[in-house]
Amino acid sequence: MNVLVIDTIAAEGIAYLTERGFTVDQVSSTVPRDELLARVGEYEAIVTRSSTAVTPEFLARARRLRILGRAGVGVDNIDVDACSRHGVVVVNAPYGNVVSAAEHTVGMLLALVRKIPAAHESLKHLQWDRGIYGSELFRKTAGVLGLGKVGSRVAARLRAFDMEVLVYDPFIPESRARDLGVRLSDLQTVLSRADILTVHVPLSDDTENMIGARELAAMKSGARIVNCARGGIVNEPALLAALESGQVAGAAVDVWSEEPPASPVVRRLIQHPRVVVTPHLGANTQEAQVNVAVDVARQLVAFREGELVEHAVNIPVGDRETLSEQRPYLYLAELLGRFCVQLEPENVERVEIEVAGHVARWDPALVGRAVLKGLLGRVTAQAVNLVNAHLIAEERGLSMEIRTDPESVSGYTNLITVTTQAGAGRKIIAGTVFDGVPRIVRLRDLHIEFIPEGHILVLAYEDRPGMVGRIGSILGRHNVNIASMHVGRRTRRGRAIVVLLLDDDVPGEVMDEVTKSVEADFARMIRL
Repeated sequence: MNVLVIDTIAAEGIAYLTERGFTVDQVSSTVPRDELLARVGEYEAIVTRSSTAVTPEFLARARRLRILGRAGVGVDNIDVDACSRHGVVVVNAPYGNVVSAAEHTVGMLLALVRKIPAAHESLKHLQWDRGIYGSELFRKTAGVLGLGKVGSRVAARLRAFDMEVLVYDPFIPESRARDLGVRLSDLQTVLSRADILTVHVPLSDDTENMIGARELAAMKSGARIVNCARGGIVNEPALLAALESGQVAGAAVDVWSEEPPASPVVRRLIQHPRVVVTPHLGANTQEAQVNVAVDVARQLVAFREGELVEHAVNIPVGDRETLSEQRPYLYLAELLGRFCVQLEPENVERVEIEVAGHVARWDPALVGRAVLKGLLGRVTAQAVNLVNAHLIAEERGLSMEIRTDPESVSGYTNLITVTTQAGAGRKIIAGTVFDGVPRIVRLRDLHIEFIPEGHILVLAYEDRPGMVGRIGSILGRHNVNIASMHVGRRTRRGRAIVVLLLDDDVPGEVMDEVTKSVEADFARMIRL
């Protein structure tokens, strides 16, 4: 197999390939685009870094390409959907820089609390100032947001300082936290008790500005913040204001909403005297560069040998006729997972999946992986697909059981039921496919039927006259249009679940107004 390496990767990765019979050529990422495109058609495999844009034009020229390796984690420079359409497998190296990122976080934290940069700068100017006093980590409380690959390693290292470690991660089971010697808590508890807050969640619509003015105000006065995850999770103007007011004693930041920084606010934050900064160096160790190069090389070898490529970022489309019948049910399974994790964002320990009807005669493991893809896709920075979903679930301590019943049940020709368990609590959601369109037919213990798409408001309350009017009036006042409304209940004027399909998203303050108006004991906004 011929491989083109664009940009520089560690020599160990090149050696791994050549020792196994690959022909490897290298070209600089700075080569003119036309020259690069003229060459890519010769290769079955390409390895790149972040500086090369893999576009539809690129793929059209790379007519022999079968696998594309990204020597690193992020694939922002790769049109993954276009690769899937061209039948090109995209792989990355999601674990290669994990230790580097964790160690950089701890290093930044120590530099912050011991005021090492200030002491360094003073002595470099030949000033012998022994009046610089830092703080110990011993017996302090650390708040860790996110217990994934990096967060779990940071938590373990902080435990070595005899710190109490509180974790906020609604997608991690209690058993995983116990194994690490940390305690799961809600976000407000973590914020109010943490002397040090360190962030380890992916950047998404749910986590952007996760730590803003309100959250910073809820922290104890004099707390410190570390962000070596992604820029934009901690709101930079809010952090600057908290530093200037003294609410936050200091911050250590490796990642920025602008890279390189351009706005006056970000530049002021970087230059603040109580902020320790680095220019996104979390993965920049020699060992990490070797790891990502070798990890990608191993996957190219596995692909050539016909083995499972565990860190695939996509699934090529393949035989459309073969998949056409299964695809709606796989999409339904993924939707059920996505719906679950937003409806009940608890510390799920176990997922039970029942596949009933004709669909049970297909590969049930594939349905299970689709559910896991939906469950985990919003809570991890790693791309989740049908290949790696079960591996990511195992890593996070999430177990899965699949049962099949080829006979039709509950009046449906086919039915997929997902039950999540968190502690003693069990939540159920079920769906089917009508005319190729996925539908949810059960929430919790109530039967309700709707097409899951767009913005969905779910409410639970005691049904009584005037409730629907109140909801419609509030949403109308805020210019939110209701596309359709669906109600599930057992008895007249009993407990009801109301599902509203909306044309627009609903801000938090409007959600609060609706919830109070109908005295709902449960309210969630689902975004699909």
